[in-house]
Amino acid sequence: MRRALLSVTDKQGISEFAEGLVNAGFSLLSTGGTRREIAAGGVEVQEVADYTGFPEMMDGRVKTLHPKVHGGLLARREDDAHVAAMGEHGIDAIDLLCVNLYRFRETVQKPGIGRQEIVENIDIGGPAMIRSAAKNHQSVAVVVDPGDYPEVLRLLQEHDGTLPQAFLRKLAAKAYAHTAAYDAAIAQWFEDERADMDGEPRFAESFASAGNKLADLRYGENPHQQAAFYSYGGSAPSLAGAAQLNGKALSYNNILDADAAMKLAFEFDHTSCVLVKHNNPCGTAVADELPRAFELALSGDPVSAFGGILATNRTFDATTARAVVESGTFLEVVVAPAVEADAVAELQKAKWGASVRVLDLGGAPLIGHEAGLVERQVSGGFLLQTADVPPAPPAREIATTRAPSEGEAVALAFAWTVCKHVKSNAIVLARSSEDGACFTVGIGAGQMSRVDSAKIAVDKAGDRTKGCVVASDAFFPFADGLLVCADAGATAVAQPGGSKRDAEIVAVAEERGMAMWMTGQRHFRH
Repeated sequence: MRRALLSVTDKQGISEFAEGLVNAGFSLLSTGGTRREIAAGGVEVQEVADYTGFPEMMDGRVKTLHPKVHGGLLARREDDAHVAAMGEHGIDAIDLLCVNLYRFRETVQKPGIGRQEIVENIDIGGPAMIRSAAKNHQSVAVVVDPGDYPEVLRLLQEHDGTLPQAFLRKLAAKAYAHTAAYDAAIAQWFEDERADMDGEPRFAESFASAGNKLADLRYGENPHQQAAFYSYGGSAPSLAGAAQLNGKALSYNNILDADAAMKLAFEFDHTSCVLVKHNNPCGTAVADELPRAFELALSGDPVSAFGGILATNRTFDATTARAVVESGTFLEVVVAPAVEADAVAELQKAKWGASVRVLDLGGAPLIGHEAGLVERQVSGGFLLQTADVPPAPPAREIATTRAPSEGEAVALAFAWTVCKHVKSNAIVLARSSEDGACFTVGIGAGQMSRVDSAKIAVDKAGDRTKGCVVASDAFFPFADGLLVCADAGATAVAQPGGSKRDAEIVAVAEERGMAMWMTGQRHFRH
């Protein structure tokens, strides 16, 4: 009789799978909670300790690390010497292994979790068995995903209790990816600890990263490119964990733009709305009420906002949805920490309502407050850096004789935050209102020269440049960019400083009566 060993942390569907294996002619081995779950369903199953003759010990650390287990997985059935060794030592062949691993990633994310509990959730026996079975995949099926149970049972029924070689290779590939992702998560946790030690470099000699596929996408940035969406795992609110409440399937570009909009929206403590097009904000606002924030964000560049992405840092409610529909602006995606059912219904009143993708993040993601790592691929390798989260707020060194007024200061702080999320060279023009709301009126992004970004921002703003403020993601190398803004009526500017021409730039601001902050920080975004 063929034999299967089942030992899983995720017990979803395991009883039904075990029963299906018995019906396909398998006898069952299992451990601990998995064995109890299977036996409770009335399926006969042997405890691994009874099979090996060796008791589980050391709080479960040692139970499957035994020659009768690994010999049964690794033995080559076509090798006479292997078969003879099995007979000599009483080892039965194990033809199917079903294992998934301790919840290490979930454990790490628990609030207040202790280090010892994290270490205890590093699985040893599970990965060892998976690797053994996957290595011998010509003879052993290794199942790590509950989603594969139905197909395994179907194929066993169709092929008289065996599985096709192509399917066995597919299972082995998934198994090694499973253990690789698991080991990557453990390695990253240890690396985070090491990096915090005195005298240790921030980046290790090697770096491992892995994810789980959420979906195949229709295509990438362009129709001739293939693409998929992966998650790093974990239960914290994120774009990868968002629930889609409405609309067509997300595209590659939708996901990139939604991420950009979300990250800017959650930079603000105040109620915010962000509109993004082609990975750049085209309108951003903060206000006391979400509908007003939307209206102000849209006013920043209504032409560019058409067909864009909207992100909010507050619950997307029916009133705001109504404001969106009444604006006549077509949106591809709405993303928010929570979405009211009435808001989704309200969006249906737009002619595009059935297709708009509505994403509920399930809470506020840790955007703007976490110092994670950012990967970027280049030819032959990748770059790794910490996230653009400065260790301290920007300086507000007043470089001019005149200090910013209270309203200018509020607008400058807002514009500086927006500037961080605009592709370099970035120029952001913004205003504040008497009720404390702030909003962009013109954004120049991604130009090869700063003066061209300034011209674009001024052109977008039109008459609204009179009395606006300016933020620049890096210093003004020449006075020309600042002069474009000053000539259009801007009254205050925030910029990092650090140019050899700083004195010249300050002198121009003085001549035009502008107030200037030097932030001491740069926010390039390539």
